Amino acid sequence: MSTSDPDRRYHHGDLRASLVAAALAQLEVGGAAALSLRGAARTCGVSAMAPYRHFSGKEELLEAVAASGFEDLAVALEAADASADGAQALAAQGAAYVTFACRQPALFRLMFMGPGCGPDRSRAYAILERRAATLAGSRMAVADLTLAAWSLVHGLAALILDRRVPLAGEAAEDAARRITLAFARLAAEAR
Repeated sequence: MSTSDPDRRYHHGDLRASLVAAALAQLEVGGAAALSLRGAARTCGVSAMAPYRHFSGKEELLEAVAASGFEDLAVALEAADASADGAQALAAQGAAYVTFACRQPALFRLMFMGPGCGPDRSRAYAILERRAATLAGSRMAVADLTLAAWSLVHGLAALILDRRVPLAGEAAEDAARRITLAFARLAAEAR
């Protein structure tokens, strides 16, 4: 069968998703600089040209990896939000956010420093915004509360990843939970 046959199906199913997964693995091992379409193709067991059916180049692949990361972050935030109510739910989201960053630092950096959709257009940000809407009052707009909460946990995650704050594992998660809860309570008092 010719490799140019448009009806050809790859033996592993969804090549695009497989390429994104392979790129994510490359990213976590060697960073964005080590990621390549050729390497992803090799990992997937397809020709070096096969990825070009799905991505015009490395930047587009990086965008897809970042988008996948935002979706994974949204799943984590949704589960955290569902685990509690009110300020405790915001605290759970904060802990989930920092945990996500610590578990996948290269992906986290790509999501916010590289190409791809901005966090304010992601489902993850919408989950935070929905929780902020339940906590905001007349003194602070929902958009401001959302941005402040995101800035708080994003800053903490960046400080941890840059080793400016000596926290890791459960200690990082606990710190994020405490700080976000304190912030949520302050915001509630300002209502």
